[in-house]
Amino acid sequence: MTAVTAEAAVRVEGLGHSYGGTQALSDVGLSMRPGETLALVGPDGVGKSSLMALIAGVKKIQTGTVDVLGGSMADARHRDGVAPRLAFMPQGLGKNLYPSLSVVENVDFFARLYGEGAEERGWRIERLLTATGLAPFPDRPAGNLSGGMKQKLALCCALVHDPDLLILDEPTTGVDPLSRRQFWELIGEIREDRPAMTVIVATAYMEEAARFGRLIAMNGGRILADGSPAELLARTGASSLEQAYVALSSGEQSGGLKTFVVPPRVARDGPPAIEAHELTRRFGNFTAVDHVSFRIARGEIFGFLGSNGCGKTTTMKMLTGLLAMSEGSAELLGQPIDAQDLTARMRVGYVSQSFSLYEELTVVANLTLHARLYRLEEGLARRRINEALERFGLTPFAEEAPARLPLGIRQRLQLAAAVLHRPEVLILDEPTSGVDPAARDLFWHFLVELSRDEGVTIFVSTHFMNEAERCDRISLMHAGRVLAIGRPEELTAAMKADTLDTAFIRYLEVEEAERGGGAASVTVAANPITVAGKASPAMPNGGGDDERAAGMSKTAGAGFARIRAFAFREAIELLRDPIRLAFALLGPLVLMTAFAYGISFDVEDITFAALDRDRSAESRDFLEGFRHSAYFHEQPPLAGDGEIERRLRSGEVRVVIDISPGFGSDLLAGRIPEVAFLLDGSNPFRAETVRGYLSGVVLTYAKQLAMRELGSVPDVLPVSIEPRFRYNQAFRSVFAITPGIIMLLLVLIPAMLTAVGVVREKELGSILNVYASPASIAEFLIGKQLPYIAVGFISYLTLITLAWLQFGVVVSGSLAALTFGAALYVFAATGFGLLMSSFVRSQVAAIFATAILTVTPAVNFSGFMYPVSNLEGMGRIVGQAFPALWFQTISIGCFAKEMGFMEFLPEYLALIGFGVGFLTIACLIQTKQER
Repeated sequence: MTAVTAEAAVRVEGLGHSYGGTQALSDVGLSMRPGETLALVGPDGVGKSSLMALIAGVKKIQTGTVDVLGGSMADARHRDGVAPRLAFMPQGLGKNLYPSLSVVENVDFFARLYGEGAEERGWRIERLLTATGLAPFPDRPAGNLSGGMKQKLALCCALVHDPDLLILDEPTTGVDPLSRRQFWELIGEIREDRPAMTVIVATAYMEEAARFGRLIAMNGGRILADGSPAELLARTGASSLEQAYVALSSGEQSGGLKTFVVPPRVARDGPPAIEAHELTRRFGNFTAVDHVSFRIARGEIFGFLGSNGCGKTTTMKMLTGLLAMSEGSAELLGQPIDAQDLTARMRVGYVSQSFSLYEELTVVANLTLHARLYRLEEGLARRRINEALERFGLTPFAEEAPARLPLGIRQRLQLAAAVLHRPEVLILDEPTSGVDPAARDLFWHFLVELSRDEGVTIFVSTHFMNEAERCDRISLMHAGRVLAIGRPEELTAAMKADTLDTAFIRYLEVEEAERGGGAASVTVAANPITVAGKASPAMPNGGGDDERAAGMSKTAGAGFARIRAFAFREAIELLRDPIRLAFALLGPLVLMTAFAYGISFDVEDITFAALDRDRSAESRDFLEGFRHSAYFHEQPPLAGDGEIERRLRSGEVRVVIDISPGFGSDLLAGRIPEVAFLLDGSNPFRAETVRGYLSGVVLTYAKQLAMRELGSVPDVLPVSIEPRFRYNQAFRSVFAITPGIIMLLLVLIPAMLTAVGVVREKELGSILNVYASPASIAEFLIGKQLPYIAVGFISYLTLITLAWLQFGVVVSGSLAALTFGAALYVFAATGFGLLMSSFVRSQVAAIFATAILTVTPAVNFSGFMYPVSNLEGMGRIVGQAFPALWFQTISIGCFAKEMGFMEFLPEYLALIGFGVGFLTIACLIQTKQER
């Protein structure tokens, strides 16, 4: 364990950071001693995540300095050296996890990433899973865990290498109260075992912040206050940290702030506003809502309390008709809920969990659109929009776009839109999530006013206990089931608890005990980190953490181990993703079959119709040559000139043979008869081929006529040319197209899969694991590339097998030469996919950009459609600058020209150069930090 030194573990001075025109951090400074714990408090968007990412080294420093564990995080060498001593857990439920990997596989991957051997990985994983209560679920995929279990697993992944600095960004947001409490108990026990470990945590829950010895309150990218919880309470004169934060952000003393009081509800006549009976919703085998029943009276504020994923949002969507019920029934304002009944929807207002208005429209434009959607008369709509702007404090922002507004104001805009049509029921799905306490209080003032003054029924979900206490009644929900319904004080008293939070935890414990077998998932071991008894071997007593960190980050063996870790993880994810795997292996076979049957240069079965104006024996004899040709297929004859244009335009015929009157008499008299051939020239290549066929049939007829009339064929030309094809002697398109299709598919599919594989990590946020780890960008990219090289090579084997079995196209040259070339080509193609992933940030963009930039040169400039010898100027440069042209030469040579290994040395060298070049450029462009 690293010795505690006098120098600061973290020192930040004058730190500033912006995203475009938005200032996220401004002149932030702080210092932490080794072993100190610090909580950053504040709502979403105040700069907490940016500050933590800069301290962890995953974001690039713009202004100011950040020193961590004895060095500057602006220095890439120091970042790489100190990475094994850091652990960063980003914001979001399981954001640093891999959903398709099991519990053990996730922790094992992180252990491999930090250079731990098999024996060390084994006992570390065992003790961490035991400590967090995850030991009974080693094989459960991370994606199937509850929110609390995901966060515990993420903590295991962060702690598997015993870091000196632990950075946790809102680790309990969206987690149920019991799991939150267990999480913090676990952190406390870890701190007891490792007192020198420095811990930085961001949280939006003030009751969690009170656990820490030091708090930093942030707002607007600045530090409002820095001190212990007691110091902040004394400074503001507040009785709670939430009140203290409101006072700090408003600049007032707590005594000047009004206490939030909810007036009693007045009973109203009529049927219940909402009534649910055994409401159930299933998604496949997963039951999201399990036989939920409740009744909400008119004018009541009814709270839905539960963790993320417990079924709150699903229930709300069923009650608004946005989601069908699997079982049960529900009534809204006395009427059965019908998704097709627009009349009922006109009586309901709905605010979704995420911002659902149009960010490109202004505030007033959004309200205007909403008024039109609810069919408000223009004059009435104008009055209500003005009232809403005034009532919800939106007038100063009327012409602003929502994207530029603080989160609290955006939520007020959503509420204003939802009540614009004067609904009788208002359904709000976590409307204050991420909003600062002062803005939450203001939002709730509006809700109470709507309920008490206007009789609006409010059904609201929340994570905040102080908000739940403001409701008339609440429903506690967990794992799709309702645990209890009642007034907050009744539920608290029923569990003999001092707070609603404690009561909820006890309800959860009772539920787990009743289910049986689930208690292990919520039990925290007494000693989570210290190895006790014979459960785990003792920690080796080798060198210190600094020595181990240097070893794991610099040795070549450690680098290869990290490459294997990335490759192994990517291979597992690919094998467990049936859609990607099917696209990788079956996609090329389907496309090859479609191309082989759908693309052909063979011109056969040419439809023709005759307009025989002569109707003589000679004209009929002339037409017999076309009827018996293998290239032509006769259609019903034409009745007159008017049919020629119509039948050619419709595509019914491709050729019209117009025999002039007097054809037979002219032929018998030795004169030159006239025949007109009208061709469909919309496809010049096909028309030119058809013209050749026509000339051949006419010439054959002339020879037969001469032989019949003269007994011999006159020598028209001094030389008779009889062509013989050296390659593709059958002159069939399939033998020419198949090698090109293999070339096209081996660059298209592997490149797309590789690009998407990398960009997917950017979208999901798991790329932060790479940024915060000792792994280099090269190790990450090579590890990601290797499984797709293997998939691409397997695809090559299936393609040449299909070409042989289905189309009779076999390799006439060296199979070894083709196989070696295909391996190099797939290496180059996946390298191009890595290069594309460096420029895009979404999977959709990766798919389109990679498809366009691979197909264009592969089809037009490789020799597939047009001979390479015909390429000139820029077309030739483009062809030679892309690997498709070089492999097409190998493919055609091995399939059709009986060429061998040594004849392709220039092509092999070119493909190696492309693969290495693409990979190198991708490594240079892709940085190990976000901007």
